[in-house]
Amino acid sequence: MEKMTVALLSGGVSSEREVSLNSGDQVYEALDKEKYNIIRYDPKTDLARLVEDAGGIDAALIILHGPYGEDGTVQGLLELLDIPYQGSGVLGSSLAMNKLASKHLYEKAGLPIPPYVTLQKGDPLDPEAWQKLFGFPMVVKPNEAGSSVGMTIVKAMDALGAAVEKAFSHDAVVLIEAYVQGTELTGGVIGNRELLALPIIEIIPDDAHEFFDYEAKYTAGVTQEICPARLDDEMTQKAQTYAKVAHKALFCKGYSRTDMILKDREIYVLETNTIPGMTATSLLPQAAQTAGFSFSQLLDRLIELCIEEHKNRR
Repeated sequence: MEKMTVALLSGGVSSEREVSLNSGDQVYEALDKEKYNIIRYDPKTDLARLVEDAGGIDAALIILHGPYGEDGTVQGLLELLDIPYQGSGVLGSSLAMNKLASKHLYEKAGLPIPPYVTLQKGDPLDPEAWQKLFGFPMVVKPNEAGSSVGMTIVKAMDALGAAVEKAFSHDAVVLIEAYVQGTELTGGVIGNRELLALPIIEIIPDDAHEFFDYEAKYTAGVTQEICPARLDDEMTQKAQTYAKVAHKALFCKGYSRTDMILKDREIYVLETNTIPGMTATSLLPQAAQTAGFSFSQLLDRLIELCIEEHKNRR
C-alpha cells in the first residue's frame, strides 16, 4: 500500500507554542511510519514551504493551540490549499475559540452554563454590580485564549481590578462569570455525523491549584485524572450527552473535548476544545485509550474522519 503523506503542524505563535511543539513530537512518534510519510511544519516559520508542498500532501494534522492555530485561521489556509485536515472547520474552530459565541450557542441548545457578563476594553468596572450578580468567588477570563491562560478566580473585591487587567492583557473582551464549586469533568467526542462519546474524565488538581489552570494541565503529577469518572450511570449519560450536544451546537467535526462542572447533580458546560491536548497522556487520548483506541489508532481515526469530511465538502 502506498504511504499517505501527512503534514504535521505544530509550534505556531500563540502563548501555547511550547505545549504544541511537545504535542507535535509525541504525535510524530505515535504515527505509524508504515502508513504515513510525515512532513513537519511550524507555522511560525514554515507557511511558505507548506504552500509550496500543498500539491503533494494527502492530509494534515493540526497540533496547534490558541490563536492562529485553533481559531480557524490555519484551517482556512488549508481549505484554500485543498488539504484535508483533522477536526473542526473554519466555522466550528472560530466559534469554539470564542467563549462568548460558544455560550450563546450553548444556551440556544439548552445546555446549562454559569451566569456571566462581558466587559470590553475601556468599559468602566462595576465591582459592586458583579458582586450582587455572582458573589465571591467569581471567575475572570479572556474571551479568546486556551489552556486557562489569563484566567483568575477572584475571592475579594480588591483583587478584581488586577484580574481584569490580567485578562485584558490577552484579549480585548473579558468574561466575568459565577464560580461553580464542584467536580471538574471533561467529555471527548469523536466523529463527524455519527458521534461516539468517550468515557468521562474526572479532574482533580492538587491542593496548590484552585482549578485546572495552565500549570495543573501541563506539569506532571500535579493533577489526578480518573477515567472513567466516578459518576453514576445517570450523571455519566448526562455528561456524555452534553458533550455531544456542545459538539453539534458549535458545528464541530472530527473530535472535540468539552469541559464541565458537576454540582448538586447539575452539570454546567464551560467550554469546548476543538484541538484538545494530543500527547499520549492528554485527556482525550486517555479517554480514547479507555474506550479501546491506542494513541496510534486514535490518530488513524482522526485522519480517516478528515478525509471523509473533505470528500463530503467536495
